Amino acid sequence: MIRIDAIWLAVEPMDMRAGTETALARVVKVFGAAHPHHAYLFANARANRLKVLVHDGFGVWLAARRLNTGRFVWPRPGVDTQMVLSPEQLAALVLGLPWQRLGEAGSIRVI
Repeated sequence: MIRIDAIWLAVEPMDMRAGTETALARVVKVFGAAHPHHAYLFANARANRLKVLVHDGFGVWLAARRLNTGRFVWPRPGVDTQMVLSPEQLAALVLGLPWQRLGEAGSIRVI
């Protein structure tokens, strides 16, 4: 339905009361700009709520997800303020699975 070419994750927590304009301002602050066909993910401090802002080239979409139990596997704030995710990692993240083990980070190169 909405084309997404890149998925970005903001490591620092965001207040989940933020609406579309506040989330868009946060995207510009953290990532420099909201690029068309890019998705930007944010979580709250407890990592049990997630917001995704998508710029579709004409406007922005803001979606939210809340886990009733458990939490999303979210990186701890540190040196990196942002990360790039693959579509497979996004699918695992939304389900609450350990998405860091998918893709290049989970490759076994030497036995």
